[in-house]
Amino acid sequence: MAANRILSNVFPRRRSCKVRHSPATIVSVKNVDERDALAVPGKNPFQPRTMVVLTLGNPREKFWGAMLSLGPEGVCLCGIELASFEDLVSMVKEDEKVSPGIVFFPTHRMERMELDLPDGNISSLSQRFAAKTGLDPADVFAPYPAKEGG
Repeated sequence: MAANRILSNVFPRRRSCKVRHSPATIVSVKNVDERDALAVPGKNPFQPRTMVVLTLGNPREKFWGAMLSLGPEGVCLCGIELASFEDLVSMVKEDEKVSPGIVFFPTHRMERMELDLPDGNISSLSQRFAAKTGLDPADVFAPYPAKEGG
């Protein structure tokens, strides 16, 4: 009997498992941003003309540009070294001729590839480029629409 008393103190009586309905209150509404718009279930967000930031290893480098293709062998993009971003913006603003490089990086060099998206209050590189130059970076780096299948 003493054991039953101890157990009843440790494990109180079970409550009903019935679901009680209570009125719902909407506490906040979230605006859809670029991150939400790109999060389409089942669709790969890394498509041609997508602006990306690519981090490479051996040697360590960062590139920013429009992805042209992505495959098991690597990634091809038209862009610049990230360290040259401000120089590129200045050249474009002064109507100087710019020629971003079209480069291929093999998969074994790729450490990380991320979509060029804003992070909270921090603008993306694409937004900064557009704000400073008035141009869409995808039109500068990949002026021709991607062809179907390649």
